Amino acid sequence: MKFLKFTFIPLLLILAACAAPEAAPTSTPPPAVVVNTPTAAPPTPLPAPVVTDSGAADTDAEPEPVVEAVPPQPVKVRPWPATDFGYGIQVHGNATVGDPIDTMETVRNELGLDWVKMQIQWWLVKPDPTADQWFFYDGVINEAFNSNLNLMVSVVGAPEWTRAAGGIHGPPDDYNLYAEFLTELINRHPGKIDAIEVWNEQNLDREWVAANGINPEEYVQFLSVAYNAIKAADPSIIVISGALSPTGPGDWVSFANDFEYMDRALAAGMLDVADCIGAHHNGYNVPPDVLVQDTNTLPEAQTAVFRGPFDNQFSGNNPNTLWTFKSTIDGYIERIRTYENAKPLCVTEFGWASSEGYDVFPAGFEYAQDNTLQEQADYITQAFQIMQASPDIWLAFLFNFDFGNKGGGPSDDPTPYSIVDGNGVPRPAFGAIADMNKPR
Repeated sequence: MKFLKFTFIPLLLILAACAAPEAAPTSTPPPAVVVNTPTAAPPTPLPAPVVTDSGAADTDAEPEPVVEAVPPQPVKVRPWPATDFGYGIQVHGNATVGDPIDTMETVRNELGLDWVKMQIQWWLVKPDPTADQWFFYDGVINEAFNSNLNLMVSVVGAPEWTRAAGGIHGPPDDYNLYAEFLTELINRHPGKIDAIEVWNEQNLDREWVAANGINPEEYVQFLSVAYNAIKAADPSIIVISGALSPTGPGDWVSFANDFEYMDRALAAGMLDVADCIGAHHNGYNVPPDVLVQDTNTLPEAQTAVFRGPFDNQFSGNNPNTLWTFKSTIDGYIERIRTYENAKPLCVTEFGWASSEGYDVFPAGFEYAQDNTLQEQADYITQAFQIMQASPDIWLAFLFNFDFGNKGGGPSDDPTPYSIVDGNGVPRPAFGAIADMNKPR
């Protein structure tokens, strides 16, 4: 609710035509002193002032100052209400690249969003046990707070010194080391972090290399340790389970089917150690309101360069839900709803790639050729509207804002998803998001 402040200026009474005006009192006058004096005749009343409509100004009266309305400033809401939908976007996140002040002011004041997401690479901050390289991220965290943005961080990448197998693409051997890092992060930035996503796409072996391979039950144990540490440090922080990568049937070595993985994680108690269940989808070349079994009814089915959603949409007699945003998100919600302690979904990464305006596109991202810049804008705003209308979705983060001019050029995976181009110039999706109605 917004309140307008008004200044009331007392009217000055003209006591006598020849008398000099008196200054208004600036403080409470002292109590009057009563003196016994002879009773005097009552004074003759002053004549009423003469009011004319000649329009001439009274040269003796002080002009009333013009009060200009001050537009309301965005206010950070913390903790975020369970009844409110949060509009968010992922930013590059490395404070050594670009200007965090400009980034956050743009997200808040031009795009009009409530939330921002960044990813923190644990190994980059702590390449060895004694290292302390927080400068990579401190500036981004601080400027999100200064711009009254709610901040979600995805924390990934265990340092090699925490893993007997080496490498950074997996959890530490001792889950408590991850918990200690989260505690240090929260204590370093008290009140500035509003949600933490615990890992990322752990149904892929490139993200979860562990002794027992891809394992939902072990991930839930990992999430439990992180959840308890986060809540001990700051109970207001929203804990989000690591979002799964939408996939087809998996071999459970290189990757696992996301629906099968979620079924096992939910059965292992994931809802007990998360406030929100993470989800991803990259849109491909299908609008956000289309089920996978209906993709062949689209005009794109005849013209698309990338054929995945159209020619290879089925696995046996079952539709391969990975190809469409709606089929994937609906599938997650249906699974969560079967539990009494159901939690909302947080879509921590979604978007549509467009290579329009570039001469090349990232290898494996052929579908970026099929989406025009206008379609990218339309699909993004439509997806936001669909998610805001859903009672099962709490937060949503578009991927991405500024990788277009802070990444590795047009052949870099995140570039065609960005809403600014390689020169930092806004693409049509930028204006569409800025103009989009954002009810909570």
